[in-house]
Amino acid sequence: MTATLMADEAAFENLFPSKPFRIRHALVDDPRLTLPAILDLVKHMPRDRIEYNSGKAAVSQDPSTTPLVDLDPEEVVAKIETAGAWMVLKRVEIVPAYRELLETALLSAAEAQGYKSLADAGFTDVQGFLFVSSPNSTTPFHLDSEDNFFVQIHGDKQFAIFDNEDRGIASEDQIEHAITKHRNLKYDESYLARGTVNDLKPGEGVFVPYIWPHWVKTKDSYSISLAITWKTPVVKRRNDLYVANSMLRDRGFVQQAPGTNPAWDGVKLAAFRTLAAIAAPFRQSEGLRKFIRSIVLGKDANYYYRDKPKAKQAGM
Repeated sequence: MTATLMADEAAFENLFPSKPFRIRHALVDDPRLTLPAILDLVKHMPRDRIEYNSGKAAVSQDPSTTPLVDLDPEEVVAKIETAGAWMVLKRVEIVPAYRELLETALLSAAEAQGYKSLADAGFTDVQGFLFVSSPNSTTPFHLDSEDNFFVQIHGDKQFAIFDNEDRGIASEDQIEHAITKHRNLKYDESYLARGTVNDLKPGEGVFVPYIWPHWVKTKDSYSISLAITWKTPVVKRRNDLYVANSMLRDRGFVQQAPGTNPAWDGVKLAAFRTLAAIAAPFRQSEGLRKFIRSIVLGKDANYYYRDKPKAKQAGM
């Protein structure tokens, strides 16, 4: 199989999966990652899988005051060169053609490490997040709940990644909040000494380890990027504990960080996963997904429905 994701052998041997490193990829000319294909994808994605806002956000953006754009999702893509917008299509693997793209890419990374399958390499719960951004747009400082091969398809980007191993940038409480409430973190320019700014062109990318904070900026042309993500069993366990802790904390019960009390972690994990299994069939419905998120994660869990109302036409 022709390799889709590539990196220096030493990077996989010495850095993966705990440290970031640059990668190369062969997805620039993939027809599934063009604006016409993305416009068609937007038309078929559930609304809760589409998040967009103005690209004029600050690096340290308060989520409650994120600037919006007066456009529909389809208009954002169609007018991306001038829309002044940022958009992400979440969980594109629900479309078979994109699942095949993600799994093929990850399989090439698995084979580069000597594995024969995604499962052998620990690439489980594979998901894809497709980004379309106008020129000079900013993705605020945040962290993600999965490991990520981030690949640049069109346009140039700055991708800054920050080492948080000592929790000096984001504490355990802030990590829990980012995973369960909103991903954004407060940014301070003093963090820059612990960061690496990667200039990415089409065909280039970067590996972003689990919960490593980062911000992203596009340059003078519109951008298309893809985050190819997965969760190992260890990561899924920690994420489930963050959600369980958040649910209990919201109801007035003080919680310790995952790993502090392994026995209590086991009790919480078993209870949470039982409830999650019961809820799973209901998550096929967008309306029920929205309801479940509000119950589990709180009243602001569905923040990405906060669309700016379109201006009324004259005479209406």
